[in-house]
Amino acid sequence: MRTVGVEEELLLVDPESGEPRALSAAVLARVAQDDTGQDVFEKELHEQMLEFATHPQADMDRLHTEIGRCRAEAGRHAGGIGCAVAALATSPLPVSPAVGMNRRYRWMAEQYGVVVHEQLVLGCHVHVSVDSDDEGVAVIDRVRPWLSVLTALSANSPFWQGRDSAYSSYRSRVWQRWPSAGPTELFGSAETYHRRVADMVASGTILDEGMIYFDVRLSRRYPTVEFRVMDVCLDASTAVLIAALARALVETAAREWREGVEPVGHSVSLLRLAAWRAARSGLTEELLHPATMRRMPAETVVRALLEHVREALADAGDLERAETLAEDLLRHGNGARVQRGLLERTGSLRAVVTECVRRTQPDRCGP
Repeated sequence: MRTVGVEEELLLVDPESGEPRALSAAVLARVAQDDTGQDVFEKELHEQMLEFATHPQADMDRLHTEIGRCRAEAGRHAGGIGCAVAALATSPLPVSPAVGMNRRYRWMAEQYGVVVHEQLVLGCHVHVSVDSDDEGVAVIDRVRPWLSVLTALSANSPFWQGRDSAYSSYRSRVWQRWPSAGPTELFGSAETYHRRVADMVASGTILDEGMIYFDVRLSRRYPTVEFRVMDVCLDASTAVLIAALARALVETAAREWREGVEPVGHSVSLLRLAAWRAARSGLTEELLHPATMRRMPAETVVRALLEHVREALADAGDLERAETLAEDLLRHGNGARVQRGLLERTGSLRAVVTECVRRTQPDRCGP
């Protein structure tokens, strides 16, 4: 059974005003003083962000439990200094991002200018274990058409600087401003992949291999492929759905590779269009179908993904869970739809943040 790990970036906010707070250093200081022995939290580019990473899990129930525990611990530590955490992929309220001042972040700020200051966006990254770099690159080549569907499912960033962006996942549009971000051409082999990465680093345009921001990449630290196209999900159950689908995509792609099935050869240009459409529409309108790259209803495309990975989901014991969670999302909406519904009902972006703080915590989710 392939293992899965999830990284989530959470927004630190004032519990009263809903405005982002640049207090990640203070939160991490409290974490360092804690005696629970949990070493899961990390600093991020902006001081209004807090990241955690789960341990690798083979069982989705255990993964769900750990995501909930990490969210609860993040909330506890943030609460100790008078702030809260929210699983929001962008801040609904206006914000002036505060860039961290370590050497790496200073270099990025000097090199990329305003792009760095615009990057207060929060994602969900899913790591799935692979047996080798050869298998990993074969997977990367074969999952490319399906990544936009994961963006649509996870979409949770409709607001930007106090306004409706008209996108469901505006985070993914902001993220594309990095020079190394986005979909990739077919690599064909691990040797080609590593040569491409080395050439990108040697160009001097990016600092190091850590700035390889492909939509899906080989991890530098773990024997995994890392999916990076998702918004941080409002509800933990959505993150579990994404993790189950990512694992099933990896397993399906690896089986195709072993059976000699060639990857679909969609161009990067078409993949960019699919990513844009997913960011714009989320689950409320049409998406580009991964097989045909033609517009179809979102629910049709989501069900096509479930069908594509059905065998792998069933073998992992995840089929019923994935189908149920996907149908719930199609019925009730992803985070973007929830946020817009909250604004429509309350007329207040502050109220949107307050409710999203509540929904971020385990056992407090629901329509």
